Amino acid sequence: MGAAPYQNWNERIHAECYRPNAELGNFERISFNIGPTLFSWMARCDEETCRLIIAQDRANVQRYGVGNAMSQAYNHTILPLASREDKITQVVWGIADFEARFGRKPQGMWLPETGVDLETLAVLADQGIEYTILAPWQSNPDSIDPTEPYRVILPGGKRIIAFFYNRELSAGVSFNASLTTNADTFAQNALPGCFNPEKTQRNEPQLVMLASDGELYGHHQQFRDRFLAHLVNGASKQAGLVCTYPGLWLKNHSVRRSTGINERTSWSCYHGVLRWMGECACTPGDGRWKAYLRRSLNNLAAAIDTLYVETLAPMGLDPWSLRNQYIHVMLGQVKLAELLHQVAKRHLPQDDLERVRLLLEAQRERQRMFTSCGWYFEDFSRIEPRNNVAYAAQAVYLTRLATGVDLSYPLMGDLRRVVSHRSGLRADLVYQRKLQDASGGLD
Repeated sequence: MGAAPYQNWNERIHAECYRPNAELGNFERISFNIGPTLFSWMARCDEETCRLIIAQDRANVQRYGVGNAMSQAYNHTILPLASREDKITQVVWGIADFEARFGRKPQGMWLPETGVDLETLAVLADQGIEYTILAPWQSNPDSIDPTEPYRVILPGGKRIIAFFYNRELSAGVSFNASLTTNADTFAQNALPGCFNPEKTQRNEPQLVMLASDGELYGHHQQFRDRFLAHLVNGASKQAGLVCTYPGLWLKNHSVRRSTGINERTSWSCYHGVLRWMGECACTPGDGRWKAYLRRSLNNLAAAIDTLYVETLAPMGLDPWSLRNQYIHVMLGQVKLAELLHQVAKRHLPQDDLERVRLLLEAQRERQRMFTSCGWYFEDFSRIEPRNNVAYAAQAVYLTRLATGVDLSYPLMGDLRRVVSHRSGLRADLVYQRKLQDASGGLD
């Protein structure tokens, strides 16, 4: 209905944003990330646009030796709310997907909603990620100079680099449409005031980073794809500015300072990460349903994991290493039987192979059920939280096929309390319907 004349929102947003920005060459001139699940859809529906985006990153690799595309945690999970093992899986899957599409290892990773804690940054560092991007209020202390990146010292002597975006101008670009009607005016009047005047006097290198939702450019705000094209290809140069991106900046400049971070914070919730776990002033209405949904899915995840570990242990399989490597099956790079032979050093009986397949698919759905948009908005009746419940039902169904154990009953208490304040829709009823659909109506 709202996506008309397109069949769904994916098609509309793609037509209004991703395709025109790719055709204008904008992906070559900015730092960007595209979520793996979105990229998977794009690869099926518009291969040419995917080819253009990848080619624009590759052009920078060929020109400068470093690309401008960033990876992303796979399912857009709010990582500070995830277990350590889930953090690792989300990061490993995101890196593997990036490597499969862009043909190189990622230097940077975008954290969904810039949700961060020290454990998340340590996982990134362990997996070879050099930098991420954060909001300035996520630094501790918050008296940083955002015109240069900072080194974040992590437990165990690890470290990662954080780029902090310009708060005021990024908010203006995102929410004040009048600011981005003319790229020449923006470059001449808005950007220069963001530089550090003392550095300017000393002729020190500095950068102004603007961070915004990429779908702003053509979808949320019409014609902003063209604004962006002129800004990065003409207006900025005329204003005496040079376009850069984090990987290129790090190649040409050293990181001079260190800072800490404020844990369990994000860029879209001034209350930390409360928006994705309970009542929060960032969203209107009664948000109590979010806490019940979060608790029910956390408990379900733990129960699924217990059965997963118990089933794999007699087979001599490391459950978490196998789950992390399952991304290569998901990407079609290897068959599951081949992967299991590599891991177990032997061929598994067909019955065991099928049980492992079902449990790994249950783990895949279990990761999907923590997709952040399920908690982002104000009401449960929206499609996003209902999708998360559907993923949960699919994970329960697959686990039951593999183990004979039905995990539904413990869920019902909390799901019954997940209620839309608009329509009265209850999550337990959505779950039961989705579980029945998953089992072909046999339950």
